[in-house]
Amino acid sequence: MTFFLYDDTRARSFEPFALTRPIGELRAGALITRERWARVTGEEAGGHVVSAHLLDYDEPHVPGAVTDSLPAGAWLVNSRCIPSLDARPSHDAPVWRCGGRYAGIRLPRAVPVAELSDGTTTLEAIAGDAEPAVDIRGRWVDEVWHFIRDLHGQLCDDIDILGPAAASRSSKRDAHAVYVEHGAKVDPMASVDCSKGPVFVRRGAVVSAFTRLIGPCYVGEESTVSMDRIEGSSIGEHCKVHGELSASIILSYANKSHDGFVGHSYLGRWVNLGAGTITSNLKNTYGSVSLWTPSGLRDTGLQFLGTLFGDFAKTSIGSRLTTGSVVGAGANVVDAGVAAKYIPAFAWDNSGRPGTYELAKFYEAAERQMQRRAQTLGVKARRQLAAAHAASLKGK
Repeated sequence: MTFFLYDDTRARSFEPFALTRPIGELRAGALITRERWARVTGEEAGGHVVSAHLLDYDEPHVPGAVTDSLPAGAWLVNSRCIPSLDARPSHDAPVWRCGGRYAGIRLPRAVPVAELSDGTTTLEAIAGDAEPAVDIRGRWVDEVWHFIRDLHGQLCDDIDILGPAAASRSSKRDAHAVYVEHGAKVDPMASVDCSKGPVFVRRGAVVSAFTRLIGPCYVGEESTVSMDRIEGSSIGEHCKVHGELSASIILSYANKSHDGFVGHSYLGRWVNLGAGTITSNLKNTYGSVSLWTPSGLRDTGLQFLGTLFGDFAKTSIGSRLTTGSVVGAGANVVDAGVAAKYIPAFAWDNSGRPGTYELAKFYEAAERQMQRRAQTLGVKARRQLAAAHAASLKGK
């Protein structure tokens, strides 16, 4: 039996990411949320229940959107629940509960996806009075900035579970361990500091000479990190990271290939930061950071918060972003100096005067970028990005 991930109304507001991907395909700590639930359930994901503009969501080796119905007996889990990787709840119980809330239910009947189309239906409403409920350890992501807020603790928890089982080499340094998987390369003259948390380098990853990794830190498969300080961060697969990175999450195939500080930020898939791109993550007043959201500017309560970059977002050389900035999916920050705090999706932002990135031109650039990594932009992915482009224009 498979499981399905459900983006409820709150998850669907998690911009700039919800425009182009299910929230279950965001990295929380070391792993994608879908991967976390696969470990917990011991099953494969059958797909995502998402907004209409994501029905053609398409990435290699990833389940897409469900369009018909969910079968009776399958598990339906909330994509905003981040289960602990060592959670092993009983499959006999029809309800899994995390922090007093329903995190997953075994469907008592077949559920048409249309019943969940707007995200307002709760797991509690579907399950009814099902008993017993068993508790699982985990965290809830109630706001998009909680991915950054909880990163340090989540990484410490995850690496201490993943590392011992997967690493071919490990050693205790300071208060924590460093784990290196078979096939990873850590060059001479690279240093690892585990005084604040563990470090895990996955197979195919390269840590270049003169790089300093400071835990907790996760470097995904086939990624390269080079020079400067990489601290408290989770780096996905096939990424290139150069220069200073702190307390940030990076999805796969993203590039930060040059100098420039990026801190307390989230980089979506296929993001590319131009040389010298700098994010501010602390206000001069040391006060809490406000962030643009679809419902308006919100006080996050966080003292440290950088920039959230949507999928395929790009910055030009020397771009500077203020605390709590949002760069929408597919946007280009061009010759911006200090960029606007919010740059809409598919904007072509020139000195704070955003125009619209034409869809045909966006496709051309995306195809060239992906071909450099031996990837292609498929027909279905084009349809999904076109729907996202249309949705972004409607919102302007």
